[in-house]
Amino acid sequence: MTVELTATTHPLPPTPIPADGPVDTSPICGTPSLQTDLDPVWAAVVACTRVRGNDIHLPISLAFAERLVAAHPEANAMLVRVAILLHDTGWARVDESKIISEGFSGDWRKAEIRFEHERKGCEIAREVLPPLGYDARFVDEVVAIIDGHDTRAEAHSLEDALVRDADRLWRFDHAGIALASGWFGLDPATYCDRLRAEIIPELLTEAGTAMGLAHLDRSVALLKTAVLR
Repeated sequence: MTVELTATTHPLPPTPIPADGPVDTSPICGTPSLQTDLDPVWAAVVACTRVRGNDIHLPISLAFAERLVAAHPEANAMLVRVAILLHDTGWARVDESKIISEGFSGDWRKAEIRFEHERKGCEIAREVLPPLGYDARFVDEVVAIIDGHDTRAEAHSLEDALVRDADRLWRFDHAGIALASGWFGLDPATYCDRLRAEIIPELLTEAGTAMGLAHLDRSVALLKTAVLR
């Protein structure tokens, strides 16, 4: 049975993109994703969540994505939700020994392994979505977002921008800081400094920026980074 979906993306407005809906900056643990419609997709990629902390990263990123689509009711919510769920599954099909050594050191944004994990993520999307009833046009739109989500300099649509912001926002939660600071070989205080200096300016939406700053302020207070540095 084909899932009836309209895989329509919306043009990317000038950034920072203002919110048309409510912006929730409360702790993300207060609004986990409670919808069950994507459970078949989750079930299809369980093995892909057991690499590089994806079983932490992906659910938190989905929760942020759902907040972002609430702030942008004009966006294709299903497209954003499915794309964020699948965007990093490709890490499960690359050389795991190189994920940290190549993907999180040096000029990591241009590391070949990052391009490879995007390609593998596109393959996984094309494998798992059609058997679950997602139509070809929708799958193409999901793949277009996954392809280049780390390595492409610009977003191509509003939905692409929301996925990119959700992918970054998980880092500002204390769980994201705990995982990602270790990947980069940084102490939490230094990593929080990096989030404020480098990642906040990368956010494309006003809602994402507000969420990121609120979560970062809570995390630095919780982790006492003013003295533990």
